[in-house]
Amino acid sequence: MKDQITALLSEALTKLPGAVEATNGQLPVPEVSRTKDPTHGAFASNIAMQLAKPLRQSPRDIAAAICEHLPDNTILQDTAVAGPGFINFFLRDDTANAVVGQALAQAATFGHTQQDDAPRILLEYVSANPTGPLHVGHGRHAAFGATLANLLRAAGFDVTEEYYVNDAGRQMDILAASVLVRALQQSDPAFAFPMAGYRGEYIGDIANDWLQTQSDGLPANVAALSTALPTDGEDDAKETYIDALIANAEQWLGESAFRALREFAKDAILDDIRDDLSGFGVTPDHFFSEAGLARDGALDTALDVLRDNNVLYEKGGAWWFRATDYGDEKDRVVVRDNGKTTYFASDIAYHLNKRRRGFDVLLDVLGSDHHGYIARVRAGLVAMGEPAESLDVRLVQFVSLYRGGEKMQMGTRSGNFVSLRALRDEVGNDAARLFYIMRSNDQHLDFDLELATSQSNDNPVYYIQYAHARIASVFGQLAEQSMSWDRDAGLAALASLDNAHEAALVSRLDRFSETISSAAQKRAPHMLVNYLRELANELHSYYNAHKFIVDDAQQRNARLALIAATQVALANGLAILGVSAPERM
Repeated sequence: MKDQITALLSEALTKLPGAVEATNGQLPVPEVSRTKDPTHGAFASNIAMQLAKPLRQSPRDIAAAICEHLPDNTILQDTAVAGPGFINFFLRDDTANAVVGQALAQAATFGHTQQDDAPRILLEYVSANPTGPLHVGHGRHAAFGATLANLLRAAGFDVTEEYYVNDAGRQMDILAASVLVRALQQSDPAFAFPMAGYRGEYIGDIANDWLQTQSDGLPANVAALSTALPTDGEDDAKETYIDALIANAEQWLGESAFRALREFAKDAILDDIRDDLSGFGVTPDHFFSEAGLARDGALDTALDVLRDNNVLYEKGGAWWFRATDYGDEKDRVVVRDNGKTTYFASDIAYHLNKRRRGFDVLLDVLGSDHHGYIARVRAGLVAMGEPAESLDVRLVQFVSLYRGGEKMQMGTRSGNFVSLRALRDEVGNDAARLFYIMRSNDQHLDFDLELATSQSNDNPVYYIQYAHARIASVFGQLAEQSMSWDRDAGLAALASLDNAHEAALVSRLDRFSETISSAAQKRAPHMLVNYLRELANELHSYYNAHKFIVDDAQQRNARLALIAATQVALANGLAILGVSAPERM
C-alpha cells in the first residue's frame, strides 16, 4: 500500500505546474510514512515541504495542489493537508482490509516480494576455525547469517550461503599436535600437554579414533619429540614451545603422516560442525576451503593481478601491498620473506574468487573483533579492479551466557566453553534461534537461559508462538462446536470489522511486507522479531477483548478470516527466523 501511494504521488508531481522545471527534471522521490494516529489517516507525506524551496511557494499550497493532481484511483477515500504542509491519506475500507485476502490467497508467500535483476549475493557466515566444536558465540553468527539469508530471499534477492573453512594456517598444526599428544598419553600419561594446545575433551576422542587408523603403530623413540624443546610457559613462551613441538612432530611422524593427522583432525571437527549446524537449521550451500585457494591457483591469480596493477613492492625480502593508497591505515605483507603467503593474501584472494564466481555483493558476517579487516579487504578488492561497494560487512557482537544470574566463560583452547549443541539441548532450537537475533547484531547480547525456557509473556519466542497456537485453538473450538468458517463469506464481510482492535490488527498485517523489505535492506533480522512481537500483541489484545465464534455468521466469518490471515503472517515470519509455528502449546 505504501508503494502504491508513493506511485500516486510521483505521478501527481509530474503534473504539478513548475515542479519539473524547478527541480531540473530531478523530481524527488516522495517519502511516505505511516501515521501514528489513525485519525490522521493511514499514511502521510512531507513531499510538499521538500518542494517549498525550489517552487518558492507555501508548503500548504503545494500540498493542496498535489492533492488536486493525484490520479484517479481505487485505494484512497480522502486526502487532507495538515500542519505545516503534510498530506494525510485516508484509505477506503475495502482497500485497508485487502491485506486479509492477500494473506489468505498467497499463504506461504505472503509478505514476500520479487525483484527484477536482483543482485547475486554471496553470504559468508560462521566460518569458525575447524579446531573445536561450535560454542554459543558461534551460534549467534549461525542464527544471524541463516536468518539474514531467509530474509533476503523473502525480499527477492538471489542468495548463496557459504562457510569459509580456515584450514591452511598455524592453528591446524596446533590442532594436530594437540591430538598427537593426547594419543601418546594413552600409553604415557606423564607426557606433557602443551599449554598452547587445544584442551577440550573432543581432542581425546579424536586421538582415540586416529589411533584406530594407525595399524602399524606409532614410530619408536618417542623421546625424539621432546628433543631441544624450550620451556613451556605463559604468553610468548607457550607459543614458542608449541611451534617447536610441531616441528619435532613433523620430523618424528614424517611430513606426510603429520599432514594426514592434521586432515584427520580437521575432518572430524568439520563433520561435527556440519552436524551441529544442520541440527540448528543452518545449512550453508558451500563449505569453501582456504587451503583450496593455493591448491586451485586462486591465490596465485590474486597475487598476479596485484603485480600486474603495480600495487606490490619488495622490502626486506617480503612482498608488500600498497594498501595505504586505497584507504587502509598501513601497507600489508602478502608474501613473507620465507616465501609463505599471509592470511591477508588468502583473504583478498578469497574475495576475488567470490567476484569471479559471478557474485555482485560479497556479504560477510564477521565477529566484532574484525573491524580492521574491512578496510584492508576492501583495499585489496579495489586494487584488483573490483568495486568498493561490492563488499558489505556486518559485524556481530559477543554473547554472554547467564545461568541463574551467573556469567559463564568460554574459550576454545582452554576447553572451558559452552557448546552450541549443549545450549540447543537445554533451551531448544526455537528459543536459541530467536534469542540470538532479537537484538541488533551490533549490540552485545546477554543470553538469559532462564528466560529462554520460561512460559511467560516476557519470553518473546513463547509470546509469538502462543499467538499462532491461540488462533489454531479457535479453529479447533469451531470444529468442536460443529460450526464452520466460510472463507469467501468472511472476505466479503470484512467491512463489518469496525472496532479498534480489528483496525489495529489489519494495519499491523499490512506492514508485514514492508518490514521484510526494510529488514532485508538494512540487514537487520531483529526488525522482524520486533514486528512479530507487535503482531502477537495485537492478536492477544484482540483475543482478550472479543469473541470470534459468535452466532452472527457474517461477523464470525469476517473475524475468523482476520485471525486466519494473522496466523499466516505469524507462520511466515517465524519460518524466516527459523522458528517453528506450533498448533498447540
